Amino acid sequence: MNIALLGYGRMGKAIEKIAVDRKHTIVARVNRPEEFTLENADVAIDFSIPEVAVSHLEKCFKAQVPVICGTTGWLDKFEEMAALCKKKESAFLYASNFSVGVNLFFEFNKKLAEVMAPRNEYQATLTEIHHTKKLDAPSGTAITLAEGIIENTTYTNWKLEEENKGNSNETLVITSERTGDVPGTHIINYKSNVDTITIQHEAHSRQGFALGAIIAAEWIKGKKGIFSMKDVLDL
Repeated sequence: MNIALLGYGRMGKAIEKIAVDRKHTIVARVNRPEEFTLENADVAIDFSIPEVAVSHLEKCFKAQVPVICGTTGWLDKFEEMAALCKKKESAFLYASNFSVGVNLFFEFNKKLAEVMAPRNEYQATLTEIHHTKKLDAPSGTAITLAEGIIENTTYTNWKLEEENKGNSNETLVITSERTGDVPGTHIINYKSNVDTITIQHEAHSRQGFALGAIIAAEWIKGKKGIFSMKDVLDL
């Protein structure tokens, strides 16, 4: 499979290594806003920056090149991009996190939220920890987790706080920490006066994210439509 890498930072390089190990060919490497060609590309994988992600998606859809996107911070344009993808009869898969383990964690999170929903004595909080070079806060993964909790409990919204001071009855608090070179840790607590229930996912490296992106690219080749990692993993 021929892959165009749109974004050639640490994630792009990690994806390239796994792609080559799996006998794929990298036909384009784009590391900054510039003109690039999708000629000979079977699929594009975008781990760029919010400022250029939308233009990358537009170019892929117009060329009918399926695109896997892990860039966050541009989702106010998601519906617009999904409509363009359908209009151009292309294929698109966005995920806030491509790790197989994280996508399983998303499902555990929803199930736990369902179980905890009637337990008013417990208050949920969410903490995410990432490396100091991560541009957005909270992480896209944290937002997905928060949405999973909101969908299945009485919480109606979330907010970011520098320090976790607890929730209101309707607002789920997310705390973001930036330290060292942490690939990504997400912690969900349900705390009462007598105990705390915790689930946590800790990434040990970027390899899980990169492998998931390649698995998604292999899966989407030849398809048309809008997809998610739930489709890839049959969850």
